[in-house]
Amino acid sequence: MSQRRSSWVLHVDLDQFIAAVEVLRRPELAGKPVIIGGRGDPTERAVVSTASYEAREFGVGSGMPLRIAARKAPDAVILPVDAEAYLAASEEVMATLRAQPGATVQVLGWDEAFIGVETDDPEAYARRLQQAVLERTRLHCSVGIGDTLVRAKVATGFGKPRGVFRLTADNWLEVMGDRPTIDLWGVGTKISRRLAGHGIKTVAELAATDPDSLVAEFGPRMGPWYAQLGRGEGAHVVDDTPWVARGHSRETTYQQDLTEPAQVEAAVRELAAKVLEDIAAEGRPVIGLTLKVRYAPFITKVFTRRISETFDRDVVLAGALGLVGRIEPGRPIRLLGLRAEMPMPEDAREGHTPTRGGW
Repeated sequence: MSQRRSSWVLHVDLDQFIAAVEVLRRPELAGKPVIIGGRGDPTERAVVSTASYEAREFGVGSGMPLRIAARKAPDAVILPVDAEAYLAASEEVMATLRAQPGATVQVLGWDEAFIGVETDDPEAYARRLQQAVLERTRLHCSVGIGDTLVRAKVATGFGKPRGVFRLTADNWLEVMGDRPTIDLWGVGTKISRRLAGHGIKTVAELAATDPDSLVAEFGPRMGPWYAQLGRGEGAHVVDDTPWVARGHSRETTYQQDLTEPAQVEAAVRELAAKVLEDIAAEGRPVIGLTLKVRYAPFITKVFTRRISETFDRDVVLAGALGLVGRIEPGRPIRLLGLRAEMPMPEDAREGHTPTRGGW
């Protein structure tokens, strides 16, 4: 009689993906600190998209201003972002994952995906998957194995780089219990501080918390969900329903601060034109707008408004320009971003990320 095959969730995360793609194109960069961001010019306003492990040893991280990254790693090679190259590499990886026996693949982004599979040896399956990705793309990946999506995602961090790690209900608290809540997927700095304000500093403390006690702080949906997250519980079925964007956004960092109202209006008009191009292919109306404003030196504000469901480009533009009136007059602006939100189709997959989806 054959052994019963169990259902597992695997989380595949490509190691230093963007940097790795660049090293494949420029083999002479292997083993050197490499930073990718903006147009590759640290004298311009831009942030780090990613950094090689060698650059990270100098304290360089994603989202860091490029000029600071260059200061931390003065000998690093700084390259411009090439989104088309990364997308092409990502598509090769995802095609490889989908070709694995019995795999159900839920793509999370360029460099990561969940895989649902039935197997009696998930570690062996993970190793075969890593080898398949390496042979087809020359890229390395790490694999987290779990009995829920959350546990598989967290497990990957213990497997990096190029490793495999299993995290289930059996060892969740042993591995995660003493760690700070910020180590959980879906808990950032602000949430961890709010939890600490209630005396909840570790994963074990969050796991033991009465879910109802968090409702006053986080609401009837997210309060119990954070308690569930502390236990590593949640969805255990990988959903390969195609991801559908809730909205599209564009943003621009200006090399010279915008200081005149006419400059700001022209910039918002340009952003709106690009966003309208992005949503044209969706066939869905716009129902909301968000304007992101970063004042000099580095203070960010976000302004939102709901609008009546519309396909009319002029109405969307008017709504975007209406948000401009909420910008503080006379303050220099270094970045503007515009997002248009659309209603989700009835058959769209819910729960794309744990911070919004309730896994």
